[in-house]
Amino acid sequence: MATFKQPNSDYCFVCGRKNPRGLYLRFEDNGKNEVYTSFNLSEAYQSYPGVVHGGIVASILDELVARVSMIDDHHHFMMSVKLQIKYRHPVPTGTDLRGVGKIVRLSGRRGIAVGYVYLPDDKIAAEAELTLADVPQEILSRANLEALGWYVDPIP
Repeated sequence: MATFKQPNSDYCFVCGRKNPRGLYLRFEDNGKNEVYTSFNLSEAYQSYPGVVHGGIVASILDELVARVSMIDDHHHFMMSVKLQIKYRHPVPTGTDLRGVGKIVRLSGRRGIAVGYVYLPDDKIAAEAELTLADVPQEILSRANLEALGWYVDPIP
């Protein structure tokens, strides 16, 4: 299956390349309806020893799922209106994990998408449903993508 890289920004907590406390995640999509990421988080992001903090997991799911809006257009920015998360298993630090975001429905200025964080044994550790809305035009008109550092990461 072919995948396509999605852009990163400079200082986003989840995907930013210059954020000293960021997660540095990379995202790819299948060109149709899914977004993917893989990650392994250090104990710097833990709550209980060996367990990733739930707020960090929520941040990852929020970013992953919202990126479904960018599958056809890397400049189609949507924002979270409602985020529901179910934590099913502890998310371990120091472990290779993967995330998948999927479109449920995108129509007009709104959408619904879901996402999952998978453990190495393919069990779902956390899942999310996200209601999305287009970022208002007055915000986009002030956006400076060059200042944001919005680009496809050249590193594989």
